[in-house]
Amino acid sequence: MDLPVTINLQTHRYQENLFTVEDDEVAVEYPMTLYVNNVEFATIICSPSNLDELVIGFLAAEGVIKAYDEISGIIIDTGKGLAFVDLHHEFILDPAYFSKRRIASCCGKSRQSFYFFNDAQTAKPIKSDISMTPNQCYKLMKELHLSSTIHQKTGGVHNAALCSTREVLLQYSDIGRHNAIDKIYGSCLKTLTETSDKILVVSGRISSEILLKAAKIGTSLILSKSASTDLAIQLAEELGITTVGFIRENKMNIYTHRQRIHLS
Repeated sequence: MDLPVTINLQTHRYQENLFTVEDDEVAVEYPMTLYVNNVEFATIICSPSNLDELVIGFLAAEGVIKAYDEISGIIIDTGKGLAFVDLHHEFILDPAYFSKRRIASCCGKSRQSFYFFNDAQTAKPIKSDISMTPNQCYKLMKELHLSSTIHQKTGGVHNAALCSTREVLLQYSDIGRHNAIDKIYGSCLKTLTETSDKILVVSGRISSEILLKAAKIGTSLILSKSASTDLAIQLAEELGITTVGFIRENKMNIYTHRQRIHLS
């Protein structure tokens, strides 16, 4: 059972030379420690919603599983902030593949390297004939913004959506950009959703970590209203992913593989 993702707190607000006390809706930040086959794997700092999808997508992104049917059971104790996943296969926490870590809600995992061994194993080059027009990019970005009710209430979460060229199909919010994408990944694995003909739309910048998650999901086109980092652009070139940023006010930057964006 999901917990509330926002709470109301009294806030001292200053405006026009006046202090007032008002209720403010604030995003909840929730730590959840994940155990795989009774081995502690990571603590994820997240929004407490769609936790099953988050756990499944996170394990797939980390290379622990490749398919949903590798999981024999998931138990989430929301009161204690614990998630227990049992796999059909053996799980060994090998430092050469994984590093036990705290997954923060900010912009990364405090990794020693941006490209761990498990990233190389799960983020493969993508070939896809999907393409879209600039107007379709604007439409999807606007649709993501309008559907982001939690962000509109709190300003404290990121949003991500899986889309066709015409509409948003799945949309999740989380205090962590990477968590929102993991929820999409987990949902796709549970429902056996085809992703090679889909587009990933995100509210925040395209970092190397976000780019790698898109590659693992299998989407060849990622859209953002914000910027892309140089490392993400480098990886996108190598992995065959079209990255489009600063989609706003009838403008956009196409950083890589422009052939998928056409005028008509």
